Formats: sequence, C-alpha cells, structure tokens
Amino acid sequence: MKHRIVVLGAGYAGAYVAGTLARRLSPADTEITVVNAVPDFVQRMRLHQLAAGRHVDAPQLADVFAGTGIRLRVARVTVVDPERQVVAVADDGGGGELGYDTLVYALGSRGAGLAVPGAAEHAFDVAARPSALRLRERLDSMVGMVGQDRGEGGRVVVVGDGLTGIETATEIAEARPGLSVTLVARDELGARLSAGARSHLRRACDRLGITVLEHTIVEAVEATRVLCADGAALASDATVWAAGFAVSPIAAVAGLEVTESGQIVVDRTMRSVSHPNVYAVGDSAYAIGDNGRPLPMSCASAACIGRQAVEAIVGRLTGRAIANTKLIYTLNHISLGRRDGILQMIGGEGQAKPKFLGGRKVARAKAGILAMSLWATSHPTFGMPGRKRHLAGGPRTRPTSTVADTAAQQATHATP
Repeated sequence: MKHRIVVLGAGYAGAYVAGTLARRLSPADTEITVVNAVPDFVQRMRLHQLAAGRHVDAPQLADVFAGTGIRLRVARVTVVDPERQVVAVADDGGGGELGYDTLVYALGSRGAGLAVPGAAEHAFDVAARPSALRLRERLDSMVGMVGQDRGEGGRVVVVGDGLTGIETATEIAEARPGLSVTLVARDELGARLSAGARSHLRRACDRLGITVLEHTIVEAVEATRVLCADGAALASDATVWAAGFAVSPIAAVAGLEVTESGQIVVDRTMRSVSHPNVYAVGDSAYAIGDNGRPLPMSCASAACIGRQAVEAIVGRLTGRAIANTKLIYTLNHISLGRRDGILQMIGGEGQAKPKFLGGRKVARAKAGILAMSLWATSHPTFGMPGRKRHLAGGPRTRPTSTVADTAAQQATHATP
C-alpha cells in the first residue's frame, strides 16, 4: 500500500510542496493528492493588479500537474478529522472523504477585519480572485459616474496601509487616474518602513494624487461612505478592505493546536505540535523564525516554510537526516504601480533597516519575481531526477480506503 500524502490548498506554498515532493519521492511508494477549491492557480500577489484592470494569468491546475503523477481534486475542504486521518470535501458531485497518512495543510488566508459593522456587506477586498474581479467590475462602472458634482469620476477608499493596502491604492490610482483614491492608515503611513522608505512612499502617493488619512480608525462601512472614530464621514463609491488577513477555522475545529488567530502551531520542521502526521505551510502556519519571532504572513515566509516542510517530510519518510533550512524574513518588496516600488531591508529583530531602494528598477525587479513565481508554479516538477527516493522499509501500511475515497481518487487522477 502506498503512503498517501494529501496537500490541502494549491496556492504558492501548497503547489510548491506538492511539486517538490513529487520530484523527490518515488511514485512506487507514495501517492500525492492536491485538494483545491478552484480549478485554477491564483496569483495572490497580483490580485490588486487584477482589480485595477490588468490581465493576470490563472493557469489551470490540471495543466500544472499534468505529467507529474500528482492527483488533483477540485473541491472545498469542509472537515479535517485527524483522529480518523480523513479529510471531508464538498464538490458538485456531492463530495466525499480522502484518507491520508501525511497531511500538508496549506489553506492560506482571507481578508480579516470584516467584522467591522457594514464591512462584510459593503466593502470589497483583493484576498481572492472572485472578490478582486467584483472590485474590478465596480471600478469599471465608476469612471465617468453620472451625478458627480464636477463631472469627475468615482471615489475609492482603501482601508489599511499594510503592504496589500499600499499596493492596492497605488495600483488603482495609477491605472485609473479619473478616480479619487483615499488611503486610510491606522497609524503613520508606512509605519513599519524606515524613515527614507516612508518619505518615498509619501512622495509616490502625492504623485499619484492619493489622499492619505493617518491615525484614523474606521468604525463602520456604509454603501456610500466610511465612518471614522473621529466623527469623519468619507464619501465612497467603492470601499476596499485591506486591514489584515485571517485563516480558516477548519484547523481549530479539527482539534489541532492553533493560536488565537487560528494558525497551526508547528515545530522547527513545520510539523504540528499536536498531530505529528500533519504539516502546515504558508499563511496557515505559526512558525518561529531563526530570530525567535513569528514569521509574518507573506510569500517570502511561505517559501522558506515550504522548503523546511519538504525537507522534514522527505527526511522522515526515507529515514534520512532532516536538514534545517533558513527561516528568515529579510525584506519587503512593495510595488507602487507599474513604474515605482520600494525594497525595504529587514533586520534580524524584524525591524526595518535604514537602507532601502526605491524607483523604477525596484518595480521591474518585483515584476520579474512575480513572473518567476508563476513559471515555477506552472512547472512544479522541473528538473525532476531520474532516480527518486524510496520510503524507508518500503511503502507504509494503512487502513483500507473507504469506498468514497477510492472512487474519488480514481475519478480525479491527473492526466499522466
């Protein structure tokens, strides 16, 4: 019986882990199944560009995993049962259960803070492709809106000045100059950046005509305005909520040890501290970096977390020593539209260093990184060696699969 590895989620982290495991483990001993709610790969780092009107590729996962031996199941994860070692999923066919011997939890995150009154009903976000497309449709309808006092375009309010909020506000302002864009910052604009980077960011906002409101707390969102704690009411035809991210409650409900935010608590090898055959990667993992601080939710964190998880899974299954990869967060790379950006270096204590780079070259470098990330995801087993590692002692035994599990796997095997 083959050792069953199930990967939940095919974002940057999940796709990388699945592809790398397929490259390094023998298919004679293991079978890898990826479960994802949608059939395409979502370029999460480019959703603000998609919302602003740019074309963003979304490769079909069936094509991404074709020829890799990885099984794809397009379905929504509803329940993880670590005691029975099964995952319940729902799809158009009614769903079923998938059994696993090793589980990789990579369900990512979604927009947070929508508990603010009216935010869930009236605000848009760029945390998922469908929501980014809804915002895009709204922006399309706003240009040249009838009824504006001076014939000007609509008004966009972006709440939150983290990396997502900054990139969203600047992208919309550059791509749609007819719109009035306001960026609401809870503290000083770009408070986590160095003094030089903050000055560069402020100049970029001025150049793009973005109104910045600092030290402002949003208390409620209505259909046509945003209400602030200081009594201000901001007119808004489209409110974009970018005030942080939250993870799915599935892990907590499953009984895995999680933080208050719902992230899975893992050890140095990305293995759940409560369930040793479960690994967490990407935004779902509460991982401590080499500096003793939690790694932030980011693509850069997902990369080093994913590499460590692969090393641990391969090492344990094949009886080899587990290599410790670096768990470091060294920089923030922020796009400010197509022609400007900020590269902020981060020190060992997680604080911004005085050194930063800004300008067109930084924007080009960020575009190159995004292109490289898409290529790497679209070629998950590139460089696959002719000889792969077998499991120590041969394939591991497991309980007999359920009928639903077996039928689902046969029906969803990726094209060889």
